[in-house]
Amino acid sequence: MNPYVSKHVTANHSFTSGIEGPACDRDGNLYAVNYGREGTIGIVYPDGSSDLWIELPSGSIGNGIRFSKEGDMFIADYVKHCIYKVASGTKQLSLFAHEPKMNQPNDIAITSDGTLFASDPNWGEGTGNIWRIDQDGSVQLLASGLGTTNGIEVDPEERRLYVNESLQRKIWVYDLDSNWDISNKRLLIAFDDYSLDGMRCDSEGDLYVTRHGKGVVAKLSPTGQLLTEIAIEGKNCTNICFGGIDGKSAYVTVADEGNIQSFRIENTGRCWEMWKE
Repeated sequence: MNPYVSKHVTANHSFTSGIEGPACDRDGNLYAVNYGREGTIGIVYPDGSSDLWIELPSGSIGNGIRFSKEGDMFIADYVKHCIYKVASGTKQLSLFAHEPKMNQPNDIAITSDGTLFASDPNWGEGTGNIWRIDQDGSVQLLASGLGTTNGIEVDPEERRLYVNESLQRKIWVYDLDSNWDISNKRLLIAFDDYSLDGMRCDSEGDLYVTRHGKGVVAKLSPTGQLLTEIAIEGKNCTNICFGGIDGKSAYVTVADEGNIQSFRIENTGRCWEMWKE
């Protein structure tokens, strides 16, 4: 295996500049929002072919996507302040959660029992919140008064919640308790330049963060040490996920290229391991 060498998965501009929310299912299919036009979700099959998968309701635009252990897909719609659910094995879209007090549900993370966490930036004011969406679709505000919250992720042991602030270039970590409440906020790392976007953990707890504007994915240790940077083609990488046939492929959405790129990693992705439980 030759890790950290990026290659194209889809053609340039097969997605719009709003490409976001990459997520893989347990069968190795890859999904991302805004395939060909806004308000859609595209699918990339393991053989590399791609197609329109579903269209969201009129006026909706997706951002983050996550899959539960049961195979249900959850989609953050940042325009209509809601989370949609697509039942496993179907294309049946239903409203799972709605909270008009949100600026927007942006990126989402998921636990093994299907609890969701959503970042909620207010780009105009440079502020943000963190919300929890429980299994029944009820929405709880966990934290407010942050910077522009964007990437969000749970660690493999489900004892930590990471959230970054794009404009402030900081990544914070919280402790998670058994009720999925957060506490003990502390700084993991701060960067001096560019911006932060989506991020995901591998199965060993290393955190991969897209550096929007720099055109790299930063790999961090659980203690916040910068281990390496992986270059991609283009500058505006927006998000990342792990999957493929063995869980060791990283997929990166790139806005200025309008495509998905991929590189190999040493460990499996956190969610890939979660599906095997």
